[in-house]
Amino acid sequence: MIDQATVERIIDAADIVDVVEEYVSLKRRGVNYLGLCPFHNEKTPSFTVSPAKQIYKCFGCGKGGSSVNFIMEHEHLSYIEALKYLAKKYHIEVVEEEETPEMIAQRNRHESLMIVTAYAQQFFTNYLMNEPEGRSIGLSYFRERGFRDDTIKKFQLGFCPDGKDIFTQAAQKQGYRMEFLEETGLTIKRDDWVRDRFAGRVIFPFTNLAGRVIAFGGRILKSDPKAAKYLNSPESEIYHKSKTLYGIAQAKNAISRNDKCYLVEGYTDVLSLHQAGIENVVASSGTSLTTEQIRMVKRFTPNITIIYDGDPAGIKASIRGIDMVLEEGINVKVVPLPEGEDPDSFARSMNASSLLEYINTNETDFIRFKTQLLLKETEKDPVARARLINEIVRSIAVIPDNITRSVYIRECSLMLEVSEDLLYAEVRKIKHKANEELIIKEKRESIRAATASKQQQPVETKPKENPCEIEEKALLRILIRYFNEELFKELKEETNQEVSVKVGEYVIAELQNDNLSSVDPTIQQIFDDFFDNYQKEYFNPERFFIQHENPEVSSLVSGLLVDKYIESVIWKKKGAFVEDENEILYILVPRLIEEYKLRHVKLLISEMMKKIGELQSSDNLEQILELQNTITNLKKVEKDLSKKLGKRAVTS
Repeated sequence: MIDQATVERIIDAADIVDVVEEYVSLKRRGVNYLGLCPFHNEKTPSFTVSPAKQIYKCFGCGKGGSSVNFIMEHEHLSYIEALKYLAKKYHIEVVEEEETPEMIAQRNRHESLMIVTAYAQQFFTNYLMNEPEGRSIGLSYFRERGFRDDTIKKFQLGFCPDGKDIFTQAAQKQGYRMEFLEETGLTIKRDDWVRDRFAGRVIFPFTNLAGRVIAFGGRILKSDPKAAKYLNSPESEIYHKSKTLYGIAQAKNAISRNDKCYLVEGYTDVLSLHQAGIENVVASSGTSLTTEQIRMVKRFTPNITIIYDGDPAGIKASIRGIDMVLEEGINVKVVPLPEGEDPDSFARSMNASSLLEYINTNETDFIRFKTQLLLKETEKDPVARARLINEIVRSIAVIPDNITRSVYIRECSLMLEVSEDLLYAEVRKIKHKANEELIIKEKRESIRAATASKQQQPVETKPKENPCEIEEKALLRILIRYFNEELFKELKEETNQEVSVKVGEYVIAELQNDNLSSVDPTIQQIFDDFFDNYQKEYFNPERFFIQHENPEVSSLVSGLLVDKYIESVIWKKKGAFVEDENEILYILVPRLIEEYKLRHVKLLISEMMKKIGELQSSDNLEQILELQNTITNLKKVEKDLSKKLGKRAVTS
């Protein structure tokens, strides 16, 4: 048994492109990558890898899934063995043990912390938008900074009331336990003394890749020389600042789409650039860049552009940690802003097109930028110049690609007026030392590592034909993609108030009310998992099923998410405007449910007609009459459903 925290670390570290590229030559095609499938012989590439969704899918043989599923399929490993394989690749220590009651409690504790931070975000956002203090202080501040309401909503900004423990008292009244409020850092408790950590501050929530809130940053608005201007949540079981980038959930799709990530320092830098139309941007939030943060970006693009404040001291401090970015094989460029400007102020001073034009015009390769910057300070100092050469060589030495290294050595040889041979010799010396250290480290890890035998693969059986496959897959795709989208509003008779009905709760209620099930065990498992989890707060179907330990579930869901869109009369009116799917969910979802019910009714009628035929040679007249009566009732249902549907939306 591998504990859940370790499983999540492995899954987060295992970049799908990085994993697959060890076995398949991939070429970028738009936002995805394309290659020849390793699971069947093909001459034309049909194997697609999506860095945004972290899945692969072959449109030739149908195989698909997550990084874990790829290793399971390619190396013929079990789920646990594939996790161990990836853990070793990404240097994550795995300690196996049987799940004890304590471990179960720990897993539940992790989820409790996530629920507490989710409640806090909702409280802070509601207070900002709806309470007099929040609107007059917090909302006024954001609007003075030029942030629109759509930006405030997008980043779930908030305000914590300026009092001793107003938030803590509200949370406890809602049943949230003090131990979880303390552990998440929302509440500070000392003996009988209690106070809110973020009292009187505007709130910037941090989310993980899946978009769940894990921590907060707070900015004080009143003048207090004893209080920090910015305050972040302390590290906890769910929040590790070295593994977190502000804005990653909002930016990941844009990063993948544009094949580039802009890196800035602060929250407001991210907000202003998003508002200016540059959405592929994240912030390190004042911390030095870490390997985990870099690898998180690399999952979506190998290209990072760092936008520096126009402050020479700030630029020098920032470039010190860039070597680790180069070491990960990332192409790094920099954009220095005019002195006195930061990304926030600069983005607000011009329109989106001018801002993009400035960035594209002033982007400079990092090695060239660093060399030119440091050369200015060493013109008349030979010793300082020698130190500069060593520093530049160290940066070049960590670049993994040989050709890229050679190009940099040639350019730096000209800029530094040093022979290429000397630079090559220094690079070899640095790399040799690094290799020796790596060998020692790997030996230590191999001594600690435990070997495990491969589990026997299950015997393949021919699957039962599924007559409802088209309808069930259509429903699953809608459920996974639009689970939390509002379908419609309905009036509750008891309260005479309108309530929002979500796609997920509507579909699941319809399936459960009519006891509809699938003969396909994989599809039925997905339905069952939906029934078990849909009421859990912040259940994320896409992540849950892509990372499912059953490879057939992961493969099926991956296929549903990347298969090409199939039009039907539901989506397209002949010769008319084709609407976006999410804009017609209120039509589409009920229609798909009716299609599914109609298919089941037809199957039941067919089965009963067959049974009548089998019984006609017997004297069991009573059973035949009972079946005929049931068929009559089913025919009425069939007629009603067909009348509602008109032309068929899903054809058999």
